[in-house]
Amino acid sequence: MKKLLLETIRCENGRLQNLEWHQERAERSCRDVFGAKSEISLSSISIPQPVREAKGVFKCRVIYDTRIQKTEFTPYSIRPVRSLMVTTADAIKYGHKFADRAHIQAMFEKRGPADDILMAVNGLATDTSYANIALFDGTQWLTPARPLLPGTRRAALLSKGILRPADIPVHSLSEFREIRLINAMMGLEEGPVVLPEGLIFSFHG
Repeated sequence: MKKLLLETIRCENGRLQNLEWHQERAERSCRDVFGAKSEISLSSISIPQPVREAKGVFKCRVIYDTRIQKTEFTPYSIRPVRSLMVTTADAIKYGHKFADRAHIQAMFEKRGPADDILMAVNGLATDTSYANIALFDGTQWLTPARPLLPGTRRAALLSKGILRPADIPVHSLSEFREIRLINAMMGLEEGPVVLPEGLIFSFHG
């Protein structure tokens, strides 16, 4: 069975956001996963009239292979995350955004008392179950140089010089003033904030 890919696009006040980065990733994923040229044009997605006329933010979920197979729009609100279980994920490979996320969901379900997980690969911080991270050291915003999945929001912020990539060992996480979660649906000023005391380590790092 052919694996299906996923793009999650922010639709705000009836308009799809950050499309150039989503389009680039969709085309790259088609080449890498299917060895084929993408026939996808995300800018041609039809936005339902109730969504076009509504105020606020909707999540546009696009399931595709070399063509778009399904799109759906749902109202979106940011869920609170105040604590992260830092856990080893050396075996996880997630270089493309697949629709099937069962392996990550299985890790998420073992988060214990935390709101979410922060996965570590070879001792370095990567991503939460659904977001990249940005870390503030008091002077600048850093983001893991080698995330499991390079997100579109992360790409846009890097291109503007707002984020700087760096290797971030998990043992240094508590030295940062705060960690913010970012993804296609959440900007740097919107994402949940986790303070050092909200980190729970499932191993000695």
